[in-house]
Amino acid sequence: MIKIEELEKELNQGILRNLYVLYGEELFLLENALKKIKHLFGECIKGINYIPIDDTNIGEIISDIETPAFGYEKKLIIVRNSGILKKEGKRKNAELEKVRNRLTVYLEENSKLVAQSVVLVFIEADIDNKSKLYKTIEKLGVVCNFEYQKPIQIEKRMKAICHGYKVNITDANLRYFIESCGTNMQELINEIRKLIEYAGENGTIQKEDIDSLCIKKLESVIFDLTDNLGKKQIDKALQVLNNLLYAKEPIQKILITLYNHFKKLYLTKIAIKYNKDIITSLNLRPNQTFLVNKYKMQAKYFAEKELKAILQNLRDLDYHYKIGLIDLQVGLESILCRYCS
Repeated sequence: MIKIEELEKELNQGILRNLYVLYGEELFLLENALKKIKHLFGECIKGINYIPIDDTNIGEIISDIETPAFGYEKKLIIVRNSGILKKEGKRKNAELEKVRNRLTVYLEENSKLVAQSVVLVFIEADIDNKSKLYKTIEKLGVVCNFEYQKPIQIEKRMKAICHGYKVNITDANLRYFIESCGTNMQELINEIRKLIEYAGENGTIQKEDIDSLCIKKLESVIFDLTDNLGKKQIDKALQVLNNLLYAKEPIQKILITLYNHFKKLYLTKIAIKYNKDIITSLNLRPNQTFLVNKYKMQAKYFAEKELKAILQNLRDLDYHYKIGLIDLQVGLESILCRYCS
């Protein structure tokens, strides 16, 4: 298995292997790698030297490998979400299991032939790394797990994009940008491109630019609301809420996000109290670990009893809204004012 950066480096250098398994949650980087593989392969004529395979025609894979790419040196076969590398439950697909076993044997016995005639790419959301087929492919080709990028990796990628356009951004503003816009690579690239266009060549991206130009994630705005609440600045907290409503953010979604946020602050408080790992307690993904310090800082604003009370108030509001006793917006504003009073 190789890291994402190693695979990207190989592809950027024009190195094309004949057998790949690409899987994982970071779909933007995965699709980028697939585009580079296709680019290096060259012209693709569907049905001639390019064969897409999924769960409907996976049984034909060996036949497709053996059929010559008439007029072309090699054939590109992309096997996407076929289930052949996926871990199955107790009820196994007997037909798929037969294909899996036949393909395993075929690749082992015909590895040289496959290397000479085919570029074979498997794409799955998740895989069974204990299966014989996986182990065979890992031995003969390249396996890359496209995990969510860690904050430091995301920062490095964003900075490289800025430098490519000769635009500057400080480390502090880069972190603020990621905290505000989330960690989805496609969304981050869309937002950084707006900032790059605005700053212009040899310009510098400022914090004010991020605030005025970027679409902030709801979770980031909730951090702002909670900051104001913790500082007893009710006017600013209500302004953040009103801005969300003005931006057509569904009130139910705001309530759920606010509840989950205060639940995480409560869990952070408990983790600190009993010396537990906050990342584990909050079940944060690798690309969310930068939030730990933010949760710790905000948890200081509230006593444990206050957080429990706010969570109960939000649960009560949800119940009273469902039975028609209160308007959600009025209820939320009431809870915020009650805490700050």
